[in-house]
Amino acid sequence: MKKTVFVGVMLALLHFSFLSVTCEANEPILIGLPTAVTALEGKECIKAVELAVEEINAKGGVNVGGTKRPLKVETIDLRDSSPGVPVSEALLGMEKMITEKKVNAIVVGPFRSESLIAGMDLIAKHKVPFLGTIAMSPKSEEKVKESPDKYKYVFRVCLNSKYLVSYLAQALDFMKSEFGYDQLYVMTQDVLWAKATGKGTADVVEAKMGYKVSGQEVYPTGASDFSAGLIKAKNQNAQIILTVFDMPQSGILLKQWKSMKIPAMVAGFISPMAGQGAWKTFEGKIGGLINTNFEIGSAIPVEKYPAATKFYESYQKRFGQPMEAGHGPAPSYDSVYILAEAIERAGSLDPDKVSDEIRKTDRQGVIGRIKFDDGNQVIYGNDPTQTALGCVSQWTEDGKRVIVYPKSIAEGAIKLPEWIQPAKK
Repeated sequence: MKKTVFVGVMLALLHFSFLSVTCEANEPILIGLPTAVTALEGKECIKAVELAVEEINAKGGVNVGGTKRPLKVETIDLRDSSPGVPVSEALLGMEKMITEKKVNAIVVGPFRSESLIAGMDLIAKHKVPFLGTIAMSPKSEEKVKESPDKYKYVFRVCLNSKYLVSYLAQALDFMKSEFGYDQLYVMTQDVLWAKATGKGTADVVEAKMGYKVSGQEVYPTGASDFSAGLIKAKNQNAQIILTVFDMPQSGILLKQWKSMKIPAMVAGFISPMAGQGAWKTFEGKIGGLINTNFEIGSAIPVEKYPAATKFYESYQKRFGQPMEAGHGPAPSYDSVYILAEAIERAGSLDPDKVSDEIRKTDRQGVIGRIKFDDGNQVIYGNDPTQTALGCVSQWTEDGKRVIVYPKSIAEGAIKLPEWIQPAKK
């Protein structure tokens, strides 16, 4: 009798153990995706994450200590790209995702740097690995460096404003040597990252490259008329107008520049101009613009770096349309792989172990070689075999985008529109 009971108990334990292992294998790893879901960058970052998740799940999922588990995405709208939405609302959304959805990690994150910086304490409190791909202010890295143990969970995969300033400054330096330009006028959106980028670039080219900066015009989010600023730039004899905008209405600036034939090159970042669809949206009136794609692969293929082109084409095939956001999608896609590989190396979902493994990342991704610095920021440079990479391209008059910088992936040279002359011949 005792033997029969013992055997029964052992069989029951084996049965429950089998069920436990089976349940664990089927239990998904939850990736939280809180962002501004109606913004162009937010929409396309979500799709990029979905693409990566589908690819990983198609191969059986993520190996967690010997058990394969699928990935699952949970999304919430932070609305922080919309005018007038307070930071507190974005924080409530992030906390709801963490406490109610019980996510194992977060990717993409807030649209505005103001929301990210305020949300870092929330991330630290709940110990959730975070891989940001939109918000750009270096102030988040400063907080990581000041309190590395507290903020060890916060990482940024997209470039930050400092790297953007570097790309813009180097492009302006090239234009100075090529065309003799040294007169700059700055036009930016009235948000933290854009103002910092505009001022930072102006300071660098003025101090190190001999530019004269004649003024800066700042526009509130939602503004749709830029003619007054363009006239000021013309009256100040500007040769280059540096633009930094992420709002949809900023595309109007280019149409006004073209129609008014302002005799200064427009160079910088205008979000609606990053993707191929801008040519049709703005009726072919954007030829000559020099624009930045913050990360290779984000809305632009790169002939000399196949991984970026493969992602660009896979996205278009999966969703039936090309990317239009020049910032966010490529690092969002890479973030899922960074996270999955870190979990596998950790052999666990423990947030401390996963964060430690994220910091050790060294992989060749869509955006180039991915490694983090001591502020948990991916390192950007000019060679995709050594660092992550952004690029500067020019719209041609026949609707193509030609990468003009950096040299490692350049496809052609900058050409001036017919109504703009070089300062030297």
